[in-house]
Amino acid sequence: MTGATGLTTARQPDPPATPRGLPRLLASVREDARPTSLDEHVRRYGSTRDAVTGPALISLVEASGLRGRGGAAFPTGVKLRAVAAQRGRPVLVVNGVEAEPASGKDRALLRTTPQLVLDGAVLAAGAVGAQEVIVGIGRHAIREREVVAAAIDARRRKRIDGRVSLRVVVAPDAFVSGEETALLQFLNGGPAKPTFTPPRPFERGVGGAPTLVQNVETLAHLALIARFGAPWFRELGTPAEPGSALLTISGAVARPGIHEIALGTPLRELLTDAGGATEPVSAYLVGGYFGTWFAEPAARELLLDEEHLAARGGGFGAGVIVALPATTCPVSEVARVARYLADESAGQCGPCVHGLPAIADSLARITIGEAHDQRLARWLTEVRGRGACRHPDGATRFAASSLDVFAGEIEEHLRYGRCAASDRRVLPIPARGRDRR
Repeated sequence: MTGATGLTTARQPDPPATPRGLPRLLASVREDARPTSLDEHVRRYGSTRDAVTGPALISLVEASGLRGRGGAAFPTGVKLRAVAAQRGRPVLVVNGVEAEPASGKDRALLRTTPQLVLDGAVLAAGAVGAQEVIVGIGRHAIREREVVAAAIDARRRKRIDGRVSLRVVVAPDAFVSGEETALLQFLNGGPAKPTFTPPRPFERGVGGAPTLVQNVETLAHLALIARFGAPWFRELGTPAEPGSALLTISGAVARPGIHEIALGTPLRELLTDAGGATEPVSAYLVGGYFGTWFAEPAARELLLDEEHLAARGGGFGAGVIVALPATTCPVSEVARVARYLADESAGQCGPCVHGLPAIADSLARITIGEAHDQRLARWLTEVRGRGACRHPDGATRFAASSLDVFAGEIEEHLRYGRCAASDRRVLPIPARGRDRR
């Protein structure tokens, strides 16, 4: 083109178009589900050089109201500022372990839109002053590791990340391995078990350095906020919990898989988006294996955000919804998961060593019609809040909610040794032993 001076200049690329509505994170997913290449990614979103960077990004993320999408819903801006305020060179860890068996959203992002996640990691690293990014991915997520490693190589060849280096680390797949202090202990050469705090990761993490640990989906959101701004992010969601979120829905729905919603969306709308129920449903598990059971049909009116769910004894958690078919025995399903959670504990405190196995044993006895230990309700109360990490809290919430929602089926088991439903298994349990190294 010809400039005002009369000199011929190179045409500048058009700025990326601001996306409206949904989808956001899934907008660049290819129809063939192959990973988006770096060139395709840059054509859609521009490069990180076009985004807000450095300390200004922290203020932008704070204004956006973005909260972590890994389960704790902690304000992302607070985490960024806490790490940036520490002395020493920080490290950034991308937590892509996703050890929740019923969740697949983070692996889906790593597999299909790796550059969006890596953009978020590099931008967050620049905001806190980190020059090292470690992407932790579970041992069994082989395809995801290959895709991310190739995406890093593509960025390295084009030298787009400046002084920031990125590498993939293979992490254990045990349920507790996804907890941030467990992942950091593993990266420091120890077993992938949660550690006592303080110090917290932002104070001392990888190699003793201040460390920012962020979930895969959280960083993908951050990459978009850096480009399109806080007001854009707040166009969706609620005032208290703005933005969109990914959910993994499974069970008795026509289109199971990964869905993107605006936070605050009614569950019934998500079910419609997933093609509706394929058979009658007895209840919905909301939040994953640290989540809560809600009975049909009242569950359909739930709003999918942390504030609404917490007021009803639940939580958004890892973004998991399971529609349990009415033909599946809920008592057997709950007992199976309770045993899995007991076996998957870190075994570092009394509630995990003694409390969770006792709860699992009591639930197992109910499935065969034996009178359950009258201490079960007391155990569920006493274990909660007393562990070295949050594992006992999540496990007891899952079990306690089942006693209320499935009271009728439990009564049938205690009377007749079973209920009218089948033992068809719906809730996934990994077919492997403990993996913490």
